[in-house]
Amino acid sequence: MAIDIPKEQRQRAVLSIERYFREHMDEPIGNVAAGGLLGFFLEEIGPLVYNRAVADVQERLQARVMEVDVEIHEVEFSYWTKKDRKR
Repeated sequence: MAIDIPKEQRQRAVLSIERYFREHMDEPIGNVAAGGLLGFFLEEIGPLVYNRAVADVQERLQARVMEVDVEIHEVEFSYWTKKDRKR
């Protein structure tokens, strides 16, 4: 599955890569090379991050589903119990 990002976010990511190279590397990186590096990371490492995020969401959803019975449980056959309490 290809991970695509919107054009504006892609441009911001490329600018961020260029800045990173300016501030942390011996040589700057050009716009085209930064775009290529971003494409490589999206294709090579993006699925790892995506899969981890999906697993995290699944874990949180499963925890919430396990709580559903507690949150919405209704006592069965409670008519007479309620009626007897009122007396």
